[in-house]
Formats: sequence, structure tokens, C-alpha cells
Amino acid sequence: MASVKEILKTTCPRDCYDSCGISVIKRDGKITKVLGDPDHYVSRGALCGKCALAYNGIFLDPKARLTTPLKRVGAKGEGRFAAVSWDEALGAIAGRLKTILATGASSRIIHAHYTGTCAVIAGNFPMRFFQRLGAQEVEPDTVCNMAGHVALGYVIGTSSTGFDPRTAKDASCILVWGANPSASAPHAHKHWLKETPAKVIVVDPVRHPTAEAAHLHLRPFPGTDAALAFAMMHVLRRDGRIDRAFIDKATIGWNELEPKLAACTPEWGERMTGVPAADIEAAARLYGAGPALLWLGQALQRQAKGGNIMRAVSLLPAITGNYAKPGAGLLYLNGKRRKGVDMAYVTGAKLSQGVPSFSQMDLAARLEDQAKSAALFCWNINPAASSPEQARLHKALKRDDLLTVAVDIFPTDTTDFADYVLPAASFLEHDDLVSGYFNMSFSAQAKVVEPIGEALPNQEIFRRLARAMGFTEPELYESDKAIIANVIRQVGIADSFDEFKAKGTVFPTREAVMQFADLQFPTPSGKIEIASAQAEKDGFPRVPEPSVDAPPADGRLRLLTPASPWLMNDSYANEAKIAKQLGAASVTLNPKDATARGLKRGERVRLKNATGSLDLTLAVDDVVPPGIALSYKGRWPKLEGGTRLNVNALNPGHKSDMGESTSVHGVEVTIERAPVG
Repeated sequence: MASVKEILKTTCPRDCYDSCGISVIKRDGKITKVLGDPDHYVSRGALCGKCALAYNGIFLDPKARLTTPLKRVGAKGEGRFAAVSWDEALGAIAGRLKTILATGASSRIIHAHYTGTCAVIAGNFPMRFFQRLGAQEVEPDTVCNMAGHVALGYVIGTSSTGFDPRTAKDASCILVWGANPSASAPHAHKHWLKETPAKVIVVDPVRHPTAEAAHLHLRPFPGTDAALAFAMMHVLRRDGRIDRAFIDKATIGWNELEPKLAACTPEWGERMTGVPAADIEAAARLYGAGPALLWLGQALQRQAKGGNIMRAVSLLPAITGNYAKPGAGLLYLNGKRRKGVDMAYVTGAKLSQGVPSFSQMDLAARLEDQAKSAALFCWNINPAASSPEQARLHKALKRDDLLTVAVDIFPTDTTDFADYVLPAASFLEHDDLVSGYFNMSFSAQAKVVEPIGEALPNQEIFRRLARAMGFTEPELYESDKAIIANVIRQVGIADSFDEFKAKGTVFPTREAVMQFADLQFPTPSGKIEIASAQAEKDGFPRVPEPSVDAPPADGRLRLLTPASPWLMNDSYANEAKIAKQLGAASVTLNPKDATARGLKRGERVRLKNATGSLDLTLAVDDVVPPGIALSYKGRWPKLEGGTRLNVNALNPGHKSDMGESTSVHGVEVTIERAPVG
């Protein structure tokens, strides 16, 4: 009998700007290949290298996956478990939770989550359970981009309404500031940026592939971006490239900012940032010619003064009138709400008991305190690999009295510390919806195969746990089918999920959407607030400042830990073919810094600071300027030999100026030859 071949389409829900369309090839009911959808406007028949390897490797491997609920039988951190039934696991967890609730301290139940999946239901439905429970959330964005959210809220009233990338065809300039699309938006790097007629400017200390391909690459020293923005605004003002009519109509506070620009000459900018004055002038001319798009990367705000930096850079489109017209605008991200999704409905906000969240920078300290933590749930996240103060956090996770439950697809560093591990289904194994945070499209995530073993989608796991708790609220049991129907009706893209799956990906609007087309901004004044009374009320300057961080002293280097082109945050590190691509964990220094320390390529070196130490292999390359050490994030500590540490062993968890957010790119270290033996 001839084999039966099927081609099914779905969507990648990873934490990536691209949201690629996928074609899954099945023969006789089994997946044989996961490919990029050739008909999808982003993927164009090819997945990025990391997703191609992972989706055709560990995601399909029952031996690599979690396939049954597990109960700890060894010490925390050892990762020794015995298989148990769903009823036994959920019953035991519910019993422990009821004991905690009986004390009247639901906030001692903590849940941490982030972007293990960005699908609408699997990434958000569990919030309904925790809202009902009265648990305390570890604010997810504080490990990534909360300072930017707060800062843009002061300036334009929102961080989740960005330009529509389809309007790039109308732009004369695209300014990419603090983003590395070659690693975090590989298809935007490969297609969108290369096919636009616009001149591309990249601002980043690291000469990554997107920077190399740009028309102009500016390399400010970390912590000096606000000064660079002010120097560019000086040139724009000096050369008559500001739009005074727009400023008068759509902004407030220009009169408070303008006097600050006089001293911020290109020469001053060069002294403050290290960027040649001629390059500052060239960037201002290209951007000022307009229309121009400004892409603000998530990494830009991960600095001690990241909020101030975001406010300063975000003023460029405000003073040049780059809103409400083709080819113009600013993008941090495009949120689901912008496409019509009622996220309060999806997350069950009406079940909330008003328990305040806390920063991921405080997780280790919170877990050390028995009075503040009795249980920890981790879903869509691997904090034992991704959170700061790694050694301290690992020690806190070993508390025997702390009920720890991990929901995951794979046995991670965090599952090793859990009392119970609950196996989650992958995106290939259940229906869902995907709303990317770059493009304005909306996509179907279609189930193409049954879950491996006893794995369940996130939402079904928490439906069953709600039932074990005896909760009765109907929101806790709403079916995927009903949620999907409600959401696609809200967005207005199809009459049914079957119809939507046939389309795969749609744009709710035929033409590009102009950002703030009516020049109405969701700020207190309804205008762009160059000067913000709310920021002042919150303890910040009314207008951003042209400030810079103090340079590292005493032989220290600024440690940058950006996204790896082979990892998705800390996902995929357990895929053997990706591990081969990664090679040994390394740190890259500029040749001048290596020579000054008497270090040679290939040597083992020790990075140290007050938080910890880490031995890595040295790479030497002028891809980084002097004063900077570069080591990519995302490796799993458990796969890094006896130390069981990654680069977060050096991250003290210091907070940025706004939003209690990470300032991980402000970490400083010394580097010396590692001791032998």
C-alpha cells in the first residue's frame, strides 16, 4: 500500500518578531518534516536555522520530551523523579495549595512565566487560574523590557502600538536602535530590511550581521545612548530638520527640551559616546530627510538608565513629525490588543484579587523568605537558567518546604528543582492563535499531531488543577474552541477556526495602518509628552536627560549578553545539533583588551565580579569595541559541566531606573586567565 502524504499548515509561536508560517509534512500520520511555509509572506519556505533543527529534532523526540507527570524522589536540584498519574500529581498539588490558602496567605503562592510560547491561549489562559487563586505574579517583563514599557508610556502613552512594517516601502530611512534582527528577527533581517528602499542605520555596540549590512553603523559605548539621541536632535534642530508645525500641534514640552540641545553638539556626542561626530551628522541627515521608521529594540532598555534612554531616543520621531503618514513611526512592539484581542478576557482579569506583582530581579530574595513564599509555579519559563543571581537562586530553589511545580515540554534546569513536573504539549499538538509582536498579521496555530505521551496543553493542565481545587468559576473551564471563536470574532478575521486555518495568516486590514493616524495619543494630554508631568510625579525628570553611565573603572569591562543566533532565549540549548553549532561557552574581547591582559584566543579565562565567577573560552574579535566583553545568553547551566552555571551567575539583578526592570547590559566584570586545574 502506498504511503499517505499530508501537508498541514500552522504557525511558529516562539518569542520572535517573525511569527513564521510552517508547513508540516506527515506520512501515514507521523511527522516527517517541519518546514517553512512557501506561501507565507515571512517564512517563504524556510525556517530559521535554530527552529528548523529544534522542530525536526527534540520537539519530535519522545526520549527528549516530558511525557508523564513526575514526582521528585531525589534531592532538589538532582532531577530524580518517579512517574505518577495526573490524578495523583494534581491531587497532591491541590492539597498543598489548600493548606497554604487556609492560612489566608495566597500571596505566598508565586507563579513565574514568560515567553516559552507566545500563543494566545497557551501563553495566557493559565493566568485565569492564578488570578482566581490569588497568587502573586513574578512580573514577566521585568526580565526583558519593562523599563521601555514605562518610558514609552510617559512619551506616547503606550508601548504596544507600533508602526506597521508594511509601510517600510514608503520610508527613506529605517533606524534600528538596540536590536539585532539577525538573531532575534532572522526573516526581517533576511527579507524586510534588505528589500526596503530605505537607508538602514543600526545603532549597536556589537557589529552583528544586521549592523554589517546597514548603510551606517553607529557603535555607542553601552549606557551612552541618551547622549547620542541628544546629539542627533542637536543636528536636526541646527539643520532645520525638525517639524515645528507638528511639534506645535501634537506635542507638549518642546520648550523645556530645546534649551538642552544647544550644548549637545556632534563633537560633544563623540566625547560622550565614542561615535565619530561625522557619523552622528550622517545619521541625523538620513533620519531627518524622512519619512523615517524607528525600531527600538528590547535590549536597548536593559541598562541602568534604560528608561531615560528610551524616552530620549523616542523623541526623534516626535520632533521630526514622523507619525501619522506612510513610512513613518516608532516600533517597540505591536501588542495583541492593537489587533482587537480583548486580553482582559483571555487572562480572566475579572477573577483578579488585586495581589501586586514583583520584579524578577527580586525572585531569589523572595524565595529565600519563608514568610513570603510557600509555593512556586513555573510555566513557560526556566528561571534557573534565565534569572539573575543564579547561584543564590539555585540555593533558594533547594528549600525543601517550598512546593515547586514546573510545567514544561522538556526537563530543564528548573524542572530539576521541582517537587512535581507536569508535561506540556508542544505547539504542534494543540490548536491556538498567534499574534506576532512585529507584523500586523494574525495567525492560526493548528494541531497537526496528538501530544506525545500524556502531555497536555498548558490550558488543559490548569483546567484540571482548577477542578482538583474545587473551583467553580466558568472562566476556568472555558474550552479552547470557545476561546478561539471569541478571539477571531473580536479580531474580525473569520467566521470559524476551520475557515481561519485555511487562510493560515491574515491581516485584519488590507493596507498598512498609519500609527496614530488621528494624532490622538493615549497620554494625559492626548499629545506626545516630551515633558511628562506623570514622569515627574513618579520621581523622574520632566524631560529626558542627555546623561551617560560612568565608564568601567579598575580594569573592568562592560559585559553584554545578547541573544544568540542559535538559541531562542534559553530554549533549544538541549538540541544536540544546536549544541554542536554553539560549541564551548565563550566570551569575546576586542584585540586591544585581550592584548592588554596578556590573553590569547582559545585560552580559558575567568570572569569575576561581586556576584560570582565563570570560566569561559576566550574569543578575540573586533566585532566588539574596546571596553566590552560579549557572551551570548541562553545556555542551560545543567549542560555546562560541573559548575552548573551560565552567564547569569555574574548578573547581580540590579534594576534599571524605571519599572524595576533588568539592567543586565550594565553588568561589569574583570577578566583574567583561569587557574589551571
